Order: sequence, then structure tokens, then C-alpha cells
Amino acid sequence: MNSPAAASSPGAEQRRGQLPADVSGFVGRSTELARLADLLGGARLVTVAGPGGVGKTRLALRAAAAACRFEGSCLVELSGLTEPELLPDTVAQRLGVHRTDAAAPLDAVLRELRGRQLLVILDTCEHLIGACARFAETVLAAAPGITILATSRQPLHVPGEEVLRLKPLPVPDKDHGRQAAAGSGDAVELFAQRAAAAVSGFTLSAADLPHVIRLCRRLDGIPLAIELAAVRVRALPVADLAARIEAGLAAETGTRRGLVSRHQTLRAAIEWSYGLCTEAERTAWRRLSVFAGTFDLAVARDVAAGDQVPAGQADEVLAGLEDKSVMLRESTGRYRLLDSVREYGAERLAEAGEDAGIRDRHLARYLALISEFSHRLVADGQRERLSQLRAEHANIRGALEFGLADGRVSDPAAAGRARSAAQLAAALFPYWVMSGSIPEGIRWQDKVLGWFAEPSPERASALANRALLGTTVGVAEGVSQAGEAIAMAARIGDDRTLARSYLALQFALTTSGRYQEALEAAREARWRLAALGAEHALRTLDMQLSLTYVHLRDFESALEYSQRLLLSLGPGERWLRGNGHALSALAHYHQPGRQAESASAACAALRASQEIGNLVGAAYALEVFAWLATDSGRCQRAAWLLGAAQGLWERTGGRLSGSAVLEGHHQRSAATAAETLGAAKYGELHAAGGAMPLAEITAAAVGGADVLPAGPAGTPPDEPAGWAGAEGLTAREREIALLVARGLSNREIAERLVISKRTVDAHVNHIFVKLGVSSRVQLTIWLRDRGPAHSSDELSAAANA
Repeated sequence: MNSPAAASSPGAEQRRGQLPADVSGFVGRSTELARLADLLGGARLVTVAGPGGVGKTRLALRAAAAACRFEGSCLVELSGLTEPELLPDTVAQRLGVHRTDAAAPLDAVLRELRGRQLLVILDTCEHLIGACARFAETVLAAAPGITILATSRQPLHVPGEEVLRLKPLPVPDKDHGRQAAAGSGDAVELFAQRAAAAVSGFTLSAADLPHVIRLCRRLDGIPLAIELAAVRVRALPVADLAARIEAGLAAETGTRRGLVSRHQTLRAAIEWSYGLCTEAERTAWRRLSVFAGTFDLAVARDVAAGDQVPAGQADEVLAGLEDKSVMLRESTGRYRLLDSVREYGAERLAEAGEDAGIRDRHLARYLALISEFSHRLVADGQRERLSQLRAEHANIRGALEFGLADGRVSDPAAAGRARSAAQLAAALFPYWVMSGSIPEGIRWQDKVLGWFAEPSPERASALANRALLGTTVGVAEGVSQAGEAIAMAARIGDDRTLARSYLALQFALTTSGRYQEALEAAREARWRLAALGAEHALRTLDMQLSLTYVHLRDFESALEYSQRLLLSLGPGERWLRGNGHALSALAHYHQPGRQAESASAACAALRASQEIGNLVGAAYALEVFAWLATDSGRCQRAAWLLGAAQGLWERTGGRLSGSAVLEGHHQRSAATAAETLGAAKYGELHAAGGAMPLAEITAAAVGGADVLPAGPAGTPPDEPAGWAGAEGLTAREREIALLVARGLSNREIAERLVISKRTVDAHVNHIFVKLGVSSRVQLTIWLRDRGPAHSSDELSAAANA
């Protein structure tokens, strides 16, 4: 008589309940653990999916150890299994099932699992995805008490499957000045913990912290990479380690005993993922490496498609990369590659000899995108198109860097892509102005001028754009640059650039105080632009002429041109509309008895500008509001409005386009408000205005507020009494000190106060010197003990964080 088909070995029960001990400690992931616990409480198949080295196995094991509703757990490690048909045998072995008859391995496993309440963990399924999916479906149907927890770089795609997408650990801002505290749960804490385990007595110092943050960011916050790097503190100081990893990511992540082969190095983990992809997916991975930031699916499709990735299959191939956690989806709906994944793809792209060709395609795709934006510049949907360009900023920058890289004009390929990049830089002119990135726009025009030293359409166009951008922020060379562009465009017969150069000259002459010459340049520009049918440029000319007539004190003509501009615009246009209303506000302001009209126009200008983030238009409107407030004796309102405007001017690169006439109004308003309020109060209100986000500035200005709204979403707290020992701090320094103590990084403070990060860096250093402290923690304690009494609880919490 035959013995039973399968029987459990004596040690099977013990092995089922045993999971590997966590020998190195667990950092962070509290949210993910809670979510996984919820899923395991209801779903029967849960997959933890994510990139290699992100910690899927460790998270699964931690959740399994905490799960209470199962009689035990069985971990089935699959990384070493290469034959899919052996999966049931591997599970049977882990369950301790010994077959004593001819029953198939799967039948033996099912017989063992029926009637049990067991959690089966299938670890590392991606290379056996089909086999694991079939196994899971079969087990779930035959054994109602079994729950399967899988880890994989892609889901199993089995009906009823719940997927938890695991991302890298967060990395704090590089200027975040806090020690890696236990419980912070981020990449820095993980590095500090693993380094302390590797080197007895190791502690993360304040001096090392910026280097560790840089290192963790360079390693994408991937736990595996950070752990491998942390071990190297045995041989290298932290600063040197960070520098070496920045110089060569894959070579410096080291190895660690006890890891499976695919995790010996970060590179091996990435190569494992690369090997699991189809040939088409590997090709697309390589090509996607040219994206410097997040990317839109449509743009990715155009860049990735081609040989080995047929256009009709590109969406399917990209979906496969997302499924395998190579291409990660952001909350915005856009996609990205981790830096380490992107760099690996770039290496493979170069090896395949496709680097230049794909980057040319990338450049051409963005040239087409920007050309479409310029063509539809003032059409409805402007705000959405501008938002899209802002999201593409890093990729646009990457395309420009590639096209304008050092090269030889005699090299046809290099010269061709430089011409494309010059066209891209020219087409981006309205974007630089609308987004407030004027200094960057100037830098790219300078790069074009450096590439094209001889007379050419590219050089002439760059000179005209350089003059327009520079004049917007008050750079003095606009007249000479526009004149050079006119002469060059006329010589080479470039009629479009010639007309645009006269437009630039008109603007530059206006801000230089040469008004009659500006009117002559306007006449020349108008007939040339009209002959070309350049409707948008003609609207820009009307805008510039309105400003010219304001300076000439011909306010009726100024209003005529601003109104003509406004009437030519569609309902969805916001950039020229905001500027047109700002010019109307300026014209009304100079006319006696027209203050109400000026304020109304300033309201319209600020609303339209705020909707699309037009910082220049918003700053002009705020200036007019401030002048009106001063004239009516509302000096508190004037002070914070001037501060709000100044914050925007600092971001865009210059105040009031360098106009001496308008600057006179600014200085008069500032002097009157400061004299009325006193320097200290004026400085406090000015700083508070500069600290507000544009949306809140707009609401307060349009609402007629004399004082700013209080609260965490508004301005920084009022300066309190009790700054004993801090008499040497300026109002701005006291404001920044409070924000530092509340945990904001220098970059976050800069964004909140609408000033440059470099300015915040300098203020923080001055604060440290004046107060005799050397760290943010010490500053927080100082403020808690001697500073604002009403903030003591908050600052105590910050100091202990």
C-alpha cells in the first residue's frame, strides 16, 4: 500500500514561522508599513513593487513579522532560481513538503496549503513573472486560507492583486541643517546608522551632514546604494566619499558580504533590471536617458521610437518600463528615471553609438514644442501651455546644453545642432520673460553669441533677444546690442530679425530716456513687422509705445496704446493682458484725479499676472499700488507692497526696467514711508511683504489691506519683544532666524521670502556670527531661551527634533 502522497517533515512547522532576523535595523517606512499592514488584512495577493535596491524584501519581511492573523509565514527566495518550471519544487522545499509518491510538485504544495492560514512570501519574482503569476492564481483558487505577499520590480498582474509601489527614501534638502535624528526615517538617518555599524564610535557631525545629504541625493535615496556606500567610511572620510561617488557613481558603491549577487553593487542591481527587459525595452531605456528631468509621455514616445521600438508599439514598450519600475510615475502624472538608472542607460546609449543621434532627436523635439508655444503664444490655454514648459525646464536646459556645447564650426554636425539650439534659445524669449527666468535667458543668448562669433542669422537674432531681455531688467547695453543686430541683419538680408531688432532698439531707447529716437525706431519697426504679418510682435510694440508715452507724459496716448493692446487679446491671454493693465495703471497714476482708475487697472494687472506667474507684470502692479498708498498716507500698506515688489524684482534681475523716471517714484515712495513709520518699522513691514507668496500678496493688495494677514500661510510672525542680546540683527535677519528655527532650509526660506538662496546663505552666516552660535540647533535653543516668548513651545519642539 502506498504511503501518503506528501507529508510534512518534523521541522516544517518551525521553518514556516521563521523569518530572517533583521540584523542591521530598520529605518523609516512607517507610512508604507501601515499601508502594507492594511492590505494584508484584506487582500489575498499583495505585491510590493519598486526599483532594485529600494528595500522591497526588507519591508515585506517587517510587515510579515508584524502580521497577526496568520498561523505562520513561509519565505520563498527566488533570486537564485532560473528555471520557471522548478518554482513549485522550490516552494515545496521551503514548506518542508517531502513527496513520497508520483504526485506533481504543485499538487503536493496545494495539498499542504489547503486548510491552513499561512502567509507565503514570494521574494524577487521579476525574472519569473509568468510562473509566479500562474502559481499565485492556482494557490489562491485552491487554498482559501492562503495569502501571498510578493516582492518584484513589476506586478504579477493577477486578478485581485493589490500593489504597493515602493519609492526610494526621502533625502532632505541639501541645506537642511539638522542632525540625522533617530526617527527621521530618511536617507541620511540610514547612512548614519549603517556607518556607525561599520565604524565603532562613528557619529555624523554637522560638518559632515551636507556631504552626506549630497551623497544620498547622488544615490537617489536608494537604501541598498546608501548601505553599500556607508561601509566605505572605514577607509574614507565622509567628504572624500561623497566627492568620489559624485565623480563615479557605479564604481564607488562598493560591495558587501552576505548580499545576493544581484545586490552586491548598485550597478549589479541595475544590470539585473536591464537584463529582465525585452530588447525593445532596453533600447527605450537607453534613449530615455537623455531626459534631464521629468518628462511627458508624448515627448518620451517621440524620443524613444525608432529602430527596435516601432512607433506603433512605443506606448506598449514604455508601459513595460513603468511596469518594471524602471520608469517611475510622479504624482503630477509625469515620469522620470532615477539618476542611477538614467546614468546606466546613458552608458549603454553611448556604447550603442546612438548618443548623438538620440540627443539630436531630443533637441529637435523640444524645438518643435517651443515653436508651437511661440506660435500660439497669446491664444487661449496660455496658462496650461506655460505650466507645461515650466515642467520641461530641466529638459529644455539639457537640450540647450547639448546643442551649444563646445564644438567646431567646421564640424557640420556640431554646427547644425548649434543652429537648432540657437533657434530654441530664440523661440524661448517669451518663456524667459513670462516665467521670470530672465537672467537665465540672457545667459543662453550669451552662449549663442559665443558660438556664432561671425555675422550670421543666429548671431543677429541672439543680439536682438539679448537687447530685449537685458532691457527688461535694466541692463545698459541694450541700445548698442540692438544697433549691432540691425546692422548685421540688414547686411545678411534677414528681414524678420531686422524688424525684431528695431523692436528691441525701441524698448532700449525708451528706458535710456531717448524718447524721440524711440518713436522713430517704433515707426521703422511697425512697417517692417506689418509687412511680415508679425501680429504678436506688433502687439508687443503697442505695449512698448504705451511705456514710451508714459515717459513723455503723453498719458492719453499711453492709454490709447495700452487699450489697443488689451482689445486685441483673446479671453484666455494673461501675459500681455497683465502688462497692458499695468501700463494703464501707470498712465492713470500720473493724471490728477485718476487714482481710482489707476488702482482698478493695477488690480486687473496683478490678477492676470498672478494667474500665470508673470513676475515682471506683477511687480509693476505692486509698485503702482505702493505709490498710490504713499500718496494717500497709508504708509504701512506702502511698506509691505514695496517689499513684495522688491522680492519679485530680485528674482527677475532688475527693477522697473532701469527707468530713471519710474525709479524716482519708487525712491520717493520708499523714503516717505520710511520717514513716516521709522526705519525699523518700515524694514519690518518691507521684509514681511517680501516673505509672502504671490497668491497671498495678490489677495492682500487687491483687497486693500493696510496690514498683512497673520497665520502660518501668510507672513512670518511679527517681530516680538525680548530679543535680548540680538540688537545687532537687522529686521530681515530676525525674520530669517525665526524661519531657520522653525525648520525651514535655506532654499525654502529663499522661496518663501522671494529672494535668492545666496542671500539667505549670507544672512544665516551673519546671524551665527552676531549671536555666537555655530549651528541651526544652537540658534533654535538661543531663540527658545532668550527670544520671542510667544514662540517658546514651538522653538522647544524644534530644538528637540
